[in-house]
Amino acid sequence: MLAMLLMSTVVAAPAFAASITNKDADAVVLTIVEDGSRSEVAVGAGQTESVCPSGCFVTLPNGDRVALNGDETVEISGGAAVIK
Repeated sequence: MLAMLLMSTVVAAPAFAASITNKDADAVVLTIVEDGSRSEVAVGAGQTESVCPSGCFVTLPNGDRVALNGDETVEISGGAAVIK
């Protein structure tokens, strides 16, 4: 029962994260700063990644930096982001 509870917590967590979809033909690498920690996330062409469950800053391939709360839907096209 404990394992099922832990699994439901892990599965439920991404639902509260920002969703980033790469609409470009090439993979992009995003720099993410969350709670003072910096990481890079590669998003392949046509792929979607969930990031920033508690908010973060994302640096896009074109150099723009956007702040996310963790509930946005972001589409990358031409290296720029459209936040919905």
